[in-house]
Amino acid sequence: MTQTRAGMGRRLMLALPALIAVPARAQSWPNRPLRIVVPFSPGGPTDVVARILANGLSPALGQPVVIENRGGAGGNIGTALAARAAPDGYTLLVPSSGFVVNASLFRHPGYDPIRDFAPITELAASPDVFLAGAASSIRNLDDLIARARTTPGGMHFANPGSGSTPHLAGERLGILREFSLIQVAHSSAALCVQALLAGNTEIGATALASSHSQIKGGLLHALAQTGPDRWFDLPEVPTMRELGFTDFVTETFLSLYAPAGTPNAIVERLAREATAVMGNAETRARMRNAGFVVRPDGPEALANRIAREVPAWRDLIARAGIVQE
Repeated sequence: MTQTRAGMGRRLMLALPALIAVPARAQSWPNRPLRIVVPFSPGGPTDVVARILANGLSPALGQPVVIENRGGAGGNIGTALAARAAPDGYTLLVPSSGFVVNASLFRHPGYDPIRDFAPITELAASPDVFLAGAASSIRNLDDLIARARTTPGGMHFANPGSGSTPHLAGERLGILREFSLIQVAHSSAALCVQALLAGNTEIGATALASSHSQIKGGLLHALAQTGPDRWFDLPEVPTMRELGFTDFVTETFLSLYAPAGTPNAIVERLAREATAVMGNAETRARMRNAGFVVRPDGPEALANRIAREVPAWRDLIARAGIVQE
């Protein structure tokens, strides 16, 4: 019995450093610069929001917070990079909605959105908006549906990337109203908007944040948007719900993550600080005027959203017959 107790005591002493390591690491964090991986090129909405966040987090944490743009493969390259980073609180990720879509869109995205990441908080969201070029005779969603149904082979439909929520909103509309669209996927929302402005493609969709200024300037026609309510400075643009699509609510949402295994104390601190940054009245007003609603609501709410959206997008991708890349 004495030997057994002695052996147990030795094992406990050997285990103590490992048990103490995580709390100690969390208490000393941060003591060097942090990086936020943005899995897209500079200048897009995700990059802009990440930089607003970084500028606020840096003084709050007492360390520089730098943005690392790692674009490619619809966001998969940067997201996979963040998934493989050490779970020490020094590498974070700000992706868009492709984070929850790509697991079903790609055979090997390089990450699992549930297994590989610790959700911190949603940051901002923008409804998707169906658009027509200024020279188009299409003025509302009924016009679009009528034209699409009578166009042999289907109309070309510009979107900001395969698997983006605007792309999938177009697919969903086609399924519900029984017509086909020829999807024209661009590598960014900016290029999608440019194609619509130039008349290269007559109709398409983006997140509202990506086309808000062009809509306000009369350069693009907003036919309908997918948010739950009308947008405050676009009161003439109906929601899909108002047009009879009762559950047609989709958003391009941006959120903050750490690699799985990051200590809870660090995740909770980041959630508090990010909520304070994004909840600032000036930031909220700035984001709203750019087409975003700010909604920093913490780890649990974000985890619940991921759990809902991953299977929902998987089902839509299967119904649309989209072949995995």
